[in-house]
Amino acid sequence: MYKVTLKSLALALLLTVSLVSCDSSDEPEAKEGKYVLMTMSENTLTKPGYITVFDQLPSGNISNITTTSVQGMGMGGWRPYKNWLLKLFKTDDNAKGIERLQIQNGKAVPEKFLAGDNTINGTGNFVIVNETQGFYWDGASPLKIQTFNPTTLSRTGEIDLTAAVNERGATEAGILYRSIGQKFLAVKNGKLYANVTYAKTNTTQKGFFDDFFPDVYIAVIDIATGKYEKTTKIEGTGSIAYINDNEMYSFDTNGDLYIVTQGTSPQGIGGKSKISRIKAADTEVDKSWEIKMDDINAKGKFVTVYATNGKLITTIPNTALTGGPSGNINFSDIWEFHVIDVATKTITKISGVPACTNTGAAYGTVKVDGKLLIRVNSAAAKGPNGYYELSSDLKSATQLFQVTEGGSVSGFYKVEL
Repeated sequence: MYKVTLKSLALALLLTVSLVSCDSSDEPEAKEGKYVLMTMSENTLTKPGYITVFDQLPSGNISNITTTSVQGMGMGGWRPYKNWLLKLFKTDDNAKGIERLQIQNGKAVPEKFLAGDNTINGTGNFVIVNETQGFYWDGASPLKIQTFNPTTLSRTGEIDLTAAVNERGATEAGILYRSIGQKFLAVKNGKLYANVTYAKTNTTQKGFFDDFFPDVYIAVIDIATGKYEKTTKIEGTGSIAYINDNEMYSFDTNGDLYIVTQGTSPQGIGGKSKISRIKAADTEVDKSWEIKMDDINAKGKFVTVYATNGKLITTIPNTALTGGPSGNINFSDIWEFHVIDVATKTITKISGVPACTNTGAAYGTVKVDGKLLIRVNSAAAKGPNGYYELSSDLKSATQLFQVTEGGSVSGFYKVEL
């Protein structure tokens, strides 16, 4: 038994007082937050859009064209990392690569750009391990993965994975183009995951919706050594992603990785599209779990996913997809937000959210100030164009703000300065 004395109590009180009286300068200062909004002014990635910095979380009706807005190209979306705003297309001329923006005098202005081959889609596809280590793909060297320093935004080397790619199909005359990491790069538990492309064409769109094999192959590389370890696969599907700033995968709270595949249609309108996973402690695709779009809408596909606490937030088209200039896939109000329960595979439509356009290069779901927000843009004049806040149970949502000027919403993020 411990014996408490008056002397020991007095000492404890003295220590408490001394701790309370410490200089407040020893406490970390609260960082100033800035809210950054991106819009596309027209329904194509090649048209100018706008980025505006707000001091407060927007609400109600807002404009994304102000005296401090930055106008430029490649405004379809971005891939933020901590306090960095990164995107795959250069603001000045839409060149392919990795661009980083910085907030300066109340504006989000281009800071650095890591260029690559500007003729092949996928150049600049990247993933960041930490502030000094990252990986990206450059169309100039399709069978290699480039390494870079994200802080300096400069190339540091490469990993030659020719042997890994040639483990299959090396003598197939029908394979006209090969690459690794062109569409999918992810980092999990010290491993780099990179898709292996085997394409039936060697044209401008090579590597996209022209897959030679019926399965999607993903190479696993050890990050510490840079050594290729093995290849796993998602069976019976098509292209793993379409390269843009929406990388179409998400990590759940427990570390499980959920991956969207786009399907087999050469027009990119689905067929065998699915959501698959690699569990947190594994390096193999989980063959016991998947969600097939064909079971929901036989002429549809998945285009976005956000994982949180055993739930997946995604969109599902309410009609058959059609492509081409007059198709509905991108700019028609046919996409509806749903939540999928991972354990039961139950799919529930989120109430209060109107059907909207394809999220495209934009993230469908983002987390800001602890709130889960979904991007809702209507093709209708004066229709919804902003972000909706999800309820805590993910069953419903209400509009947080509406953008009345500047184009369709394509990105929202908070940066701490």
